[in-house]
Amino acid sequence: MNQDWGRIADLLAQHVQLSFAALGLALLIALPLSVWAARDRTVARVALGFASLIQTIPALALLALFFPLLLALSSVFGDAISPLGFLPSLLALTLYALLPILRNAVTGLASVDAAMVEAADGVGMTSLQKLWLVEAPLASPTIMAGIRTAAVWTIGAATLSTTVGQPSLGDLIFAGLQTQNWSLVLAGCLASAGLAITVDLLLGLIESGITWRKHARIWVAGVVLTLGLVLALWPPPVEDRPVVTIGAKRFSEQYVLARLIGGRLEAAGYAVRYREGLGSAVVFRALANDDVQIYVDYAGTLWTNEMERQDREPRASMIAEIGRWAKERHGVLLIGPLGFENTYAFAVRPEDAKQLGLRSLDDVVRVAPDFVFGTDVEFLERPEWQMVQDAYPLRFKARRAFEPTFMYRALSSGDADIITAFSSDGRIAANGFVVLDDPKGAVPSYDALLLASRKAAADPRLVAALKPLVGAITVEKMREANYRVDRDNNKQTPADSAAWLDRMISTKPPTETP
Repeated sequence: MNQDWGRIADLLAQHVQLSFAALGLALLIALPLSVWAARDRTVARVALGFASLIQTIPALALLALFFPLLLALSSVFGDAISPLGFLPSLLALTLYALLPILRNAVTGLASVDAAMVEAADGVGMTSLQKLWLVEAPLASPTIMAGIRTAAVWTIGAATLSTTVGQPSLGDLIFAGLQTQNWSLVLAGCLASAGLAITVDLLLGLIESGITWRKHARIWVAGVVLTLGLVLALWPPPVEDRPVVTIGAKRFSEQYVLARLIGGRLEAAGYAVRYREGLGSAVVFRALANDDVQIYVDYAGTLWTNEMERQDREPRASMIAEIGRWAKERHGVLLIGPLGFENTYAFAVRPEDAKQLGLRSLDDVVRVAPDFVFGTDVEFLERPEWQMVQDAYPLRFKARRAFEPTFMYRALSSGDADIITAFSSDGRIAANGFVVLDDPKGAVPSYDALLLASRKAAADPRLVAALKPLVGAITVEKMREANYRVDRDNNKQTPADSAAWLDRMISTKPPTETP
């Protein structure tokens, strides 16, 4: 069983922890609020309006919105608040779970027969006794229906927590999508769906037990849910080796490089865990906060996105400047460039290049009004796109964003006429795509850089284990390793491709780096 399949049990446990924590926190907020709202129409309008507004925000966007908020708070309170991982996921999912619980609880309490309330008043019950002994039992079936809905929503949305660095079953789904490993996608979906269905059935058993006063059903379902949570919280075996967390973005090359680094560290006596599927801004912040200790980024990304630089520098001086900035501002160590560049490469179909005479981005200007522009999901919001527009007056007929793994298919199928390919991607040559020149140098260099967090940089043995990778990977070898994962037939897992790449670079002298 490969490493991805072997992680299912651990990811399932972390998915359960996150989902149950969010649902529990939502209950703590929604139930008292619903009692208040049931007795005050103004409170009901405000509370239900807010919860309904939250539901209009896509779960992924809600997760993303908490990142800058918590990042600002972490600058004030320090490491006590992490903008990544469990906390933003917990807060977003809690808000997402509020509406069904709150709405059903308010409806249930408001629907209690007025005669029953009057009878409770007649025997002299206090407000608390009336709530506990009369209203809550009568409203509980309706409330349980809302809790069941919230549980299913929360478990499903928790797969998106991968994007902010929280391990979940979404790790399998995102990794499978990017490497076109559909069995991995199916495993993640089935595990998440199976968990949601199981929890819903158990909560349904509790609901029927309350409705029909079958206490045995309530106890059985409660015991099973508690046992599942205990198993999820059960601490894993204590590692007798230091643990290193390796980060990766959402495309095949990053998965391969993460496994390559992981293999080197395991051989040096470290235990390794992976945080994959992270966005560019998220992964660097994770490194700066020591939530991730090692990952590979690209010079152009750091230069434009993190340093907010748009001036053009020679490759060697750009890398040196990035190294100084990372160390001084964030305590991050640039171990070194790996030896290859993965820049944005504008690519077209070979027949279009021949028929329309397309050799450079200057040539694209005249055909842009008839072309559909396909990019990865980040590019149109990155500074590099503005730099390209400043250099070339490109006005495309339409723009379409794709996950990287589908972008090449879009060009082949005609859904896009030009794409922002990645120069180290083996699918460029495999499909015969023509890469256009950038005569004005609008796109900066994108040397792959191996970065270490403050904690990792303080470990000489760790740095020494990874130092041989500096300058050791040629772009040809990286393209082949990527293509082994991305090709349609005889596909390899990122771990297998990384093992092949490790063998290749171990038998070849390192290349010179700028």
